[in-house]
Amino acid sequence: MSVLPLVFTSGWASGINAYAAVLLLGVFGRTGLSDEVPQALQRTDVMITAGVLFLCEAVADKIPYVDSAWDAVHTVIRPVTGAVVAALLAGESGSLPELAAGAVGGTTALTSHLVKAGTRMAVNTSPEPFSNIGVSTAEDLGVAGVLTFAMFHPVAAAGVAGVLLVLGVVAVALLAARIRRYLRRRAQLREERRIASTGGPPG
Repeated sequence: MSVLPLVFTSGWASGINAYAAVLLLGVFGRTGLSDEVPQALQRTDVMITAGVLFLCEAVADKIPYVDSAWDAVHTVIRPVTGAVVAALLAGESGSLPELAAGAVGGTTALTSHLVKAGTRMAVNTSPEPFSNIGVSTAEDLGVAGVLTFAMFHPVAAAGVAGVLLVLGVVAVALLAARIRRYLRRRAQLREERRIASTGGPPG
């Protein structure tokens, strides 16, 4: 069977939480749950690094405004991770050219990352922190659940990931007003900090 469904699913997962995706795939390979996981993702140093960074993200991702700053930093990291993981999966199976797999994984990761970042901007317009914690926990559980499902039913899991991706895009479109409100608030805070650092507004 082509590795394309797993490439797509891993790209979707990488766009939401790249470190969780890498760590989970490494665990699946180490435990023999999947023969599709390349040795590069099963290396001890890779798994430890992914685990430490996952713990950092688990904290940062649940703090209002810190989560959006974390997302901004990972605008490049998540799509690149998705592309690299996809290329490695393709190289391991030999059923899909690595360049094509990297393009699919990277594009899917970028799309799911933008959905995640947009959703967080909308959530950050809420004054309480509990919505951030709830959304972050749901994302982590979703990544773990869909990737685990992909080990046994890759095509069905890719379908689930595709539906979640489309629903996410629709949700971001519906939340556009709240996202604009977040961006205005962030610009206002930057201006307030600039004024405080210079001692007053520009003359």
